[in-house]
Amino acid sequence: MIETPVIDVSEVGMRDPSPTRRWAMLWIGVFAQTTSGVFVNGAPFLLPKLGETRSLAHAATIVAMTSVGLMLTLVFWGYILDRTGERFVLTTCLTLVSIASVGGMFAHSDIMLGLALLFGGMSAAGTNAASGRVVVGWFAANNRGVAMGIRQSSLPLGVGIAAISIPQAAAVHGIAGGLAVPAVLTAIGAVACFVGIVDPPRPKSRDLSVSRANPYRGDHRLVRIHLVSAMLVVPQVTLWTFALLWLHDSRGWTLAAAGVMITLVQVLGALGRIGAGMWSDRLGSRMVPLRRIAVAAAATMAILALTDFVGWPVAVLMMVLASVVTVADNGLAYTAVAEIAGPFWSGRSLGIQNTGQHGAGAAIAPLFAVLIDAAGYPAVFAVCAAIAAAAIPLVPND
Repeated sequence: MIETPVIDVSEVGMRDPSPTRRWAMLWIGVFAQTTSGVFVNGAPFLLPKLGETRSLAHAATIVAMTSVGLMLTLVFWGYILDRTGERFVLTTCLTLVSIASVGGMFAHSDIMLGLALLFGGMSAAGTNAASGRVVVGWFAANNRGVAMGIRQSSLPLGVGIAAISIPQAAAVHGIAGGLAVPAVLTAIGAVACFVGIVDPPRPKSRDLSVSRANPYRGDHRLVRIHLVSAMLVVPQVTLWTFALLWLHDSRGWTLAAAGVMITLVQVLGALGRIGAGMWSDRLGSRMVPLRRIAVAAAATMAILALTDFVGWPVAVLMMVLASVVTVADNGLAYTAVAEIAGPFWSGRSLGIQNTGQHGAGAAIAPLFAVLIDAAGYPAVFAVCAAIAAAAIPLVPND
């Protein structure tokens, strides 16, 4: 059964917002997370420009700084979120990301660019948990899965927007042109959150002894979900980071055509996340769909590795399918963590959840860049398949 945080709007003395207002806040949260994702997940799309004068491993290390920054501050922002609220964290984080993007535009060395990306990643970390908590706080359990699926669609949408805009802007105007895209979008997102977000209510005082209890004591589900999510993010981030280069370098696509393809793939991935959320609502389970998606992720990455190794054109189709499958699990795990942790621990728990994911993401770019140089893309795809397969038995029962 799906667990529901102890929140009753009528009991805490706040007027229950209309469905229109709930959905408006959801879409503002989607926009906020999308703009944050344009910065964080768009950094790899600077690789073609950076790679003109640097090795792939060197360039990949620079763009990985966004994930390093996220990993460093996710729990910190979760702590702030648990004590302040969603509106404050969203507005503050997006404002700081915009400032970091502007700083990167005027960076005159790799060190300064890396520091700007690091600071931007550290600042963006709070949007993950805060936008998710808006969904968990304002939507009931029987439609929370689809709402969170819509919210989670912001991540592939952010990648899609970045793929179609950042490489082209960087090619014409340099790194400054590429970073101008998230600088503008995150500034707009900060204003939208300040104007449109209302913090969800908290439980009454009589519920606090239960709600404040440490959800990790005597219950290993959260730890297992964290571990599974960190493993399943490996194929996801690999495709986000290297698919454009793979299409360009290995398949002979132009950067413009590859960018359009990646954008299409991300739109499909967004729809896949929404579908996974609807599936979990109907089943009344987050873990059953999560386990089946892990199986599908391992299978599609293995087939991608094989078809790319033998040079079959169908490898491009498998890349599309694998990209859709490997992003479908995020909303399920994210929702389950928030539901199990409750309103007074979900900020920190979601911070831990994202720390594991972005820690894996930060390591992928430089390590897999070296592996690509040494053994090619099929080897990387095969490693991803093995990691996804190892995650399957770790998925907990509901």
